[in-house]
Amino acid sequence: MKLGLTCPRFTWPGGDAAIAERFAAVARGADEAGLHSLWVMDHHWQITNFGAPEDPMLEGYSALAYAAALTRRVTLGTLVTGVSYREPGLLVKQVTTLDVLSGGRAVLGIGAGWYAEEARGLGFRFPPTAERFERLEETLQIARQMWSGEEKPYEGRHYTLERTLNSPQALSRPHPPILIGGSGEKKTLRLVAEYADACNFLHGADVRHKLDVLRAHCARLGRPFEAIEKTLHMRIADDQSVDQSVQRCGELAALGIDHVIAAVPDAADDSSLARLAELASQVSGITPAGR
Repeated sequence: MKLGLTCPRFTWPGGDAAIAERFAAVARGADEAGLHSLWVMDHHWQITNFGAPEDPMLEGYSALAYAAALTRRVTLGTLVTGVSYREPGLLVKQVTTLDVLSGGRAVLGIGAGWYAEEARGLGFRFPPTAERFERLEETLQIARQMWSGEEKPYEGRHYTLERTLNSPQALSRPHPPILIGGSGEKKTLRLVAEYADACNFLHGADVRHKLDVLRAHCARLGRPFEAIEKTLHMRIADDQSVDQSVQRCGELAALGIDHVIAAVPDAADDSSLARLAELASQVSGITPAGR
């Protein structure tokens, strides 16, 4: 089993002036602890699960580029990019740039998006739900085309690209992994089955049922269910011991989760990073069901 770390909060002692140093500690700490992945949210305002909208929030791809320069092995991605906040060609270019500059460690984390208040506040397009899913599917198609090296036009219902030139190309082969976040059974998991290399569920999801739904979508599309990495976002409290975390990871692995992405109260805290390093070492010996 793999263990990753997500950094959803940038509120640290010292205020805004301390963010660069503390986030650097998170990135280096994740790398040195032997974690598989490091993630940030792709929001521009803080979300209510972690604080007030006015709390500090870094732009996702700028933060990951900063982390790439400070690390050597950990993979880097967003949990997850809201599809309507960036034009697809720009998004693919951003992820490609991150992949090239990190030596092939980028992941495209993407979803339909949900934070309407943030979008209205900053003037982002925020279409109705059905349209956001249409745009998500077209963006996935565009990403595949741009990463294939084809430069032919793309014409969809919502996006038109005259030439899908992408130079330099990503180093990851065949392309940076595509992770789709969300657990909607009719649309999201169908898109996972058709386009994604990984899926991400939130803590508290009915994992067994969601994986059964995903398996059924894969069967209908002729896609090997085992080809998709199953990830789950899990909060770890300060009072949760390493043994308790190992037990929970083992339970998730038995259901078929391959990769736990942990959120801790302070990702820059040395003791938290030490606990995660120990947890990563212990869960590395766990084989998820189906592997």
